[in-house]
Amino acid sequence: MNLTTEEEVILVDENDNPIGTMPKLEAHLEGKLHRAFSVFIFNSAGELLLQQRAFDKYHSAGKWTNTCCSHPRPDELTIDAAHRRLKEEMGMESELIPVFNFSYRAELENGLIENEYDHVYFGSTDTLPIPNPQEVADFKYMTMEALEQSLHHQDQDYTAWLKICFEQVMEAYRKNYN
Repeated sequence: MNLTTEEEVILVDENDNPIGTMPKLEAHLEGKLHRAFSVFIFNSAGELLLQQRAFDKYHSAGKWTNTCCSHPRPDELTIDAAHRRLKEEMGMESELIPVFNFSYRAELENGLIENEYDHVYFGSTDTLPIPNPQEVADFKYMTMEALEQSLHHQDQDYTAWLKICFEQVMEAYRKNYN
């Protein structure tokens, strides 16, 4: 299990107002609503950089997902956390723009519950990632159309949050990249 139990997440209300903090594992066991972010990096061909989560992650291990995602630390701005995790997970930097927010709740394996208020950021770069093997098993670029087809036919290969937000991501992609 790849988890530092000392890590804390920011608990929020349904409007993303902070209401406290809690250890990350405890928040996922109790299904407490907490702040998160998801980063989607596109190359100049408009392809999305996907990562395959490391096989020893504490949930959704080995599943394909967006470029990176995580939680801001207490007293850390969400955009700063997104930049930090992009560098830590994928070994890359990009300008990030906020695109939309969404909330979701998904029951995962091991009795864990994702209950997140998620801030979505888009970025664009042709710099190749240098993934951290503790976080990422593999990566690939896909067109949004190919990803859409794959989500319909091999949905078990993808994380819950990617499947939940994909339509909103596709809508924002069409506005920003077409």
